[in-house]
Amino acid sequence: MTTATAAATAASAAARPAIHCRDLVRIFSAEGVEVQALQGLGLEVAPGELTALVGASGSGKSTLLSILSGLDVPTAGQASVAGFDLLAMRERDRVGYRRHVVGFVWQQTGRNLIPYLSAAENIALTLAVAGAPRSGRAARATELLELLDIGELADRRPQQLSGGQQQRVAIAVALANEPEVLLADEPTGELDEANSALVLEAMRAVNERLGVTVLIVTHDPGVSDHVRRTVQIRDGRTSTETLRRTEVADDGAERHIAEEFAVLDRVGRLQLPPDYVAALDLKHRVRLSLEDDHAEVRKGDAE
Repeated sequence: MTTATAAATAASAAARPAIHCRDLVRIFSAEGVEVQALQGLGLEVAPGELTALVGASGSGKSTLLSILSGLDVPTAGQASVAGFDLLAMRERDRVGYRRHVVGFVWQQTGRNLIPYLSAAENIALTLAVAGAPRSGRAARATELLELLDIGELADRRPQQLSGGQQQRVAIAVALANEPEVLLADEPTGELDEANSALVLEAMRAVNERLGVTVLIVTHDPGVSDHVRRTVQIRDGRTSTETLRRTEVADDGAERHIAEEFAVLDRVGRLQLPPDYVAALDLKHRVRLSLEDDHAEVRKGDAE
């Protein structure tokens, strides 16, 4: 491959979304009853982005994560991660995808680690399964544990670690094979507030230092304080996004700004945030009016 070709390939990879979903549908059927967990969901996450996907139980967020991790297949729509088409992959391809392209952290600490292996051995086993040379496994384990500020825990087994320490080891295991995307399903769900903060800061650190794309799925709105972008999912669709930024005033003082946006799908549908609907007592139908630079939504006529 020539230098120019390599540069063009790298540029193309950087330009594509790390995660891309469009009109994603997942229907589950049991005893003649169909449940539509995802109803035309759309989502894009840029390479190197740290994003939280927030939603109540039953909103579809765990179904989405199962699809993105290669553990489930959507019924319809488009879904790709790091350029891999998740609808077109064969089962053999999915095994390689799960080993090398995505890393995964479960909510239950017991699902992430083998209890009779030390922290370093858990990482080394992941490398062994993926076919990494034996000679480099110990060094890689040390590197990741140091990155997560738990290097001194390398020889401890999971039962000798706190819940927060176990989850940080789990993050190291998920990063062992240098995945392009790290997925986390309620990684703080079993932790207290202090340990939750440590785990979330650890995920932010690996995002910043390694450049890995991170998607955290959670029902805990407190996670939003640790990420720049939060995507809200309701009834199987993305409904709103909140983007955060820091501005520096003329006097040098920092100001933290959070802006909420409704997500407009390709046919023009959007979901108003529940607190907006409640505050305006919107029901059944609303009155719309188009102005020069905005649209208004107001209470409709009485029935």
